[in-house]
Amino acid sequence: MNGHFELTNPTDTLIMEISLPEIKQPSLALTYAMALCCSAKTDWRAVNQAIIARWSFSGLERVKKLAWKRVESRKLHA
Repeated sequence: MNGHFELTNPTDTLIMEISLPEIKQPSLALTYAMALCCSAKTDWRAVNQAIIARWSFSGLERVKKLAWKRVESRKLHA
């Protein structure tokens, strides 16, 4: 069964996940990828600043790379 998931408030979801110590970059990248694909507006500046504050600029780059890999993989299998 194929399903479609949509984040209703991607900014708040991402900010909340970033604030949780148990959330690691690969897990956040999945949510980040979902936000990239959803129709709801995301405040990318706030999200990216929160990622930098927690991990660093290179952490942001890792999250983005992992997220875009997910998005591209999804397009290939759609």
